[in-house]
Amino acid sequence: MEFKNKNVLITGGSRGIGRATAIAFSKKGANVAISYKSDDLAAKETLSLLKTGHHALYKGDISEKHGTEQLINIFIKEYNTLDILVNNAGIAIQHEIDKVNFNVWSNAWLKTINLNLLVVANMCYWASKHMIKNEGGRIINVSSRGAFRGEPNMPAYGSSKSGLNSLSQSLAKSLAKYNIGVGVVAPGFTNTDMAVSTLTNKEKESLLAESPFKRMAEPDEVAHAILFLASEKSLYTSGAIIDVNGASYLRT
Repeated sequence: MEFKNKNVLITGGSRGIGRATAIAFSKKGANVAISYKSDDLAAKETLSLLKTGHHALYKGDISEKHGTEQLINIFIKEYNTLDILVNNAGIAIQHEIDKVNFNVWSNAWLKTINLNLLVVANMCYWASKHMIKNEGGRIINVSSRGAFRGEPNMPAYGSSKSGLNSLSQSLAKSLAKYNIGVGVVAPGFTNTDMAVSTLTNKEKESLLAESPFKRMAEPDEVAHAILFLASEKSLYTSGAIIDVNGASYLRT
């Protein structure tokens, strides 16, 4: 897979899966722009890890009303064309229905659905306008195995990712006539600093036991699936959802 001179925009690209994806694209010759909300140190560190190319950092809150449109416009102004969009930014908030009050419950739903689904829908909307003019492109959305197995401790997260899968497959049908492919990667629990730091030893042991490989996914394994869906030869897999969960959850 080569992406020489392709222009790539990754939301939530400063850490974890986003960082691994940015590095992987840069190694294949792409120009990579990373959107992030607040962590300047992590973003600058990620930028320093990218290979030769035209790379950029865009700081801002895409969950704000005009945040998605502004981000796409800034990107187009700098790069002229958008070849590949990776919607990786997301949020997960614990809100067990039998343990939280209604304010916590409702706020968790509002924040999660907004960032994980509505913002992605808007990113796809503005990106597709430019991809249609450019006669093609790729949109890759990062979902989760939680969309299929359920998330009892954070039901809004599972619901948002299920909605994201449906959105992606709907757009795959809508945008095919413009030579735009839309794909989904659905990771299981991934070994990122942010994710692992929240686990107790007991929770970590339980997660490791879920997969017959007895380990979590590594960020670069998820990035590999993203690059496949973004590659030139993968257009006819548009609408596909690739599970990267180490056989911890198998769907039929």
